[in-house]
Amino acid sequence: MKNKIMGALFGVFLVACSTADAPGSEAALKAAPGAPGAPATWSNAEKVAIGTSYEAYDADGQYSDASPTAPISRVWFSLTRDRITEVMWGLIHEAQIREIRFVLVGPEGVLSPSELTLTIDGAPLPASPAPGLGFYHPEIDRAIQVSVFTDPDRETLVMKVDMLEPLPDGYRLFAYIDPALANTGSGDRARVVDNGLHAYEGEAHLFVRLAGGGVPERSVGYVGASDGLADISDGVLDAAYGAADVPGNVAGLIALDFHDQPLDSGAPDFGPSLGPGAVLIVGFGETYEAAKSNADQTASANALDVYSAYSDQWRAYLDSLSELPRIAESSGDGGALAYMSAINLKVMEDKTHAGALIASLSNPWGETAPAEEPQTGYKAVWPRDFFQVASAFLAMGDEDTARAAYRYLPKVQVTDDTPGNTGVTGWFLQKTHVDGTLEWVAVQQDQTAMPIMLGWKLWQAGVISDDEMARSYQSMLKPAADFLVDGGRTGLLWNTEFEASLGYTQQERWEEQEGYSPSTIAAVIGGLVTAADLAERFGDPDDAQRYLDAADTLEQNIEAWMYTTNGPFGDGEYFIRVTRNTDPNDQAMLGDNNGRPGLPEDQIMDGGFLELVRYGVRSATAPSIMNSAKVYQSRRREDNLRNLYTFGDGTENLFGFRRYGNDGYGEDGERGTNYHELDGGNTPDQRGRVWPFFSGEFAHFLLAIGSDQTLGGADIEGLVMAGARSMEFFANEGLSLPEQVWDGVGPNPFGYALGGGTNTATPLAWTHAEYIKLLRSISDGAVWDRYDVVAARYADSPRNQPEE
Repeated sequence: MKNKIMGALFGVFLVACSTADAPGSEAALKAAPGAPGAPATWSNAEKVAIGTSYEAYDADGQYSDASPTAPISRVWFSLTRDRITEVMWGLIHEAQIREIRFVLVGPEGVLSPSELTLTIDGAPLPASPAPGLGFYHPEIDRAIQVSVFTDPDRETLVMKVDMLEPLPDGYRLFAYIDPALANTGSGDRARVVDNGLHAYEGEAHLFVRLAGGGVPERSVGYVGASDGLADISDGVLDAAYGAADVPGNVAGLIALDFHDQPLDSGAPDFGPSLGPGAVLIVGFGETYEAAKSNADQTASANALDVYSAYSDQWRAYLDSLSELPRIAESSGDGGALAYMSAINLKVMEDKTHAGALIASLSNPWGETAPAEEPQTGYKAVWPRDFFQVASAFLAMGDEDTARAAYRYLPKVQVTDDTPGNTGVTGWFLQKTHVDGTLEWVAVQQDQTAMPIMLGWKLWQAGVISDDEMARSYQSMLKPAADFLVDGGRTGLLWNTEFEASLGYTQQERWEEQEGYSPSTIAAVIGGLVTAADLAERFGDPDDAQRYLDAADTLEQNIEAWMYTTNGPFGDGEYFIRVTRNTDPNDQAMLGDNNGRPGLPEDQIMDGGFLELVRYGVRSATAPSIMNSAKVYQSRRREDNLRNLYTFGDGTENLFGFRRYGNDGYGEDGERGTNYHELDGGNTPDQRGRVWPFFSGEFAHFLLAIGSDQTLGGADIEGLVMAGARSMEFFANEGLSLPEQVWDGVGPNPFGYALGGGTNTATPLAWTHAEYIKLLRSISDGAVWDRYDVVAARYADSPRNQPEE
């Protein structure tokens, strides 16, 4: 029986009509004890699926009432393997629910499923983000399927709960809802009202109800004290509470009493019955009335029609991606991950601020991250991640989203109008909310260069017109290029003492060290050369030459500044991660980071030098690149300093890399703690693990070498495909790609599988973008992110060609 229901995602829709009476007046008025409840946290970041409705832009490239899919629904959800986790409404970072669990109880107490499954909407290729969670309970031989989607016309989350047969007598299923309204978990209130539950904080309200008639049994209370979980362990809700009016960490229970009898004439017709089911609905709004109205309108609609509209809009979007079918043919899994990558990337865009692309719909290590104050986690804009994703949209053939992303960028550039700014302008902010609210304000020069590179690429592709680019160059790109060349003193929030200069970054791409870094220099050169091309085209020849002169200065000093010739690894010659001066051979100490004491700079290597090849600054076969690639791949170093790890059963060449040696951005296996779990601080045994997008970065490098070449006797073309297959291997059962995967080093009290995602951030937009761009590069036979105007000046220049 379990196989039948696990394989049937959207067979039929049924409506729950509860015969349970509403709580009596005594219960409805009874105040829940135990305020304010247990300390609030966020949820596990190991998501297997995320979702929202697809919405189309209006004629101006915005989300509005004039959009073809209007009204715009601004509800997002995420799932782990056994529950719905953060649900956002409003702006994409504004969590309103911490989790929704489905709790089966019987005479023996709470039943834990022996098997958890996830189904994906669409076969063989994903068609929409409407995942299904499956729970099999062998004690009673019952399987429960919960399918999740949103109402594309309302601010509503929909959960369809299906079974093939009724529960045995004495067994009941409850939904447990833990709100985190207004993006915090400690200031909520809740009440039993009408035919559902109401929770609110400030102007954020939610209303929970079942579709169909009847009034379900329900209760509200405080997490860990009166939330009802302990009470229902005998299958009966004995102590129902009607009000949790003291602000705190509240939760609600609502009974799902299934019926498979024909519905009354006023209820929606869902067709023939396979068994009992229920439709649980959560509506959101700025008032109680608005939230309840959204929930009621969705409840009154035919749930199959709601799902069909949701799914059809996504199918239409996927069909519009002109390049996706072609690049999917280059995959190793038949295109499944490519299609899910396209879905996940589009899900992670805000729908108030068109083009606002976030890093991940998750809070890293969320279940130990306090939720007392609002926080974005990775649900925020980093221009670096943003650049990767926007260029992936272009690679898929989605010019509209790529254009919207580019037009969004002025919102996150520092100008004289930036609140509180007293310093230099033109640079792009480190991290912001999607509405541009300041969050982190360190200078990362690659994040200022990449918007220039993106604009140039979109202009070259005809996505941005000459007229628009002429305006954009003057208003946004020229100030950015001027900052890269001229630098200046910052003056924003805490950051008032840094003096920016050509190539010297306050933070490199891992946001931890200052100095000269190959990855940063690669982007800055790319940004300056593309800025010069734009300047020349739009009547600014003097600045064009100035930008080229600055780029030449950096290019001519790449090896002198960042390439050690007496390092402790290999033959002693390789690019180091970062240096705080222009001497890569002085063994200067790097700063402590993420609990790890700093080490001499020549002991720390990362894959940043590959960006020199990617953007066209160095040939893939340049001696400095090839020497560094050999050291980068070495497995002879101790685990703390090693980059490369291999995976799988040996039948395939599956590989991945850590960010850099001595990386502490990860869990502490010795203590069994998450990053920052102990009093919000770091511990010395934290370890950063393998990041899947490095498999794509290295595969891009291999592709740049050329398929007719060999690397250490290995077949290059086969290794390029191994990079794609490695990324597919790292995807979880929901085809979501993690930020980090377990590398098998050290104690594993967390139970992570080798090559399986850790609790950092899944799905990571950058990883999905890298996979899409790798497939595009394989399909084209050329690196998608290679900038010909850069390569013509440097990598392809005769003076930079290796000697025969």
